[in-house]
Amino acid sequence: MTGNELIEAVAVQQGVTKSDVKKIIDAALAIIADEAAEGEDVSIAGFGKFKVKQSAAREGKNPRTGEPMTIPASRKVGFQPAKALKDKVNS
Repeated sequence: MTGNELIEAVAVQQGVTKSDVKKIIDAALAIIADEAAEGEDVSIAGFGKFKVKQSAAREGKNPRTGEPMTIPASRKVGFQPAKALKDKVNS
């Protein structure tokens, strides 16, 4: 499902315009992104949790040359589904 398909499905289900749904979804995703950028986790009951994880710097190899290189530390966003979502997917 694409973003536009999601917007259309929500608009049909809720009986509102696609432009209103797009504004709401865009705002929700922007808030999640802002919180993640600040290092905060975002938990949505019954759906899951977006968690920010720190990965340490490590040694690696340049895939083109094979030379050793240092891969810098970074933050990554992961998703941990809630039990209700896992159950729905596995039923």
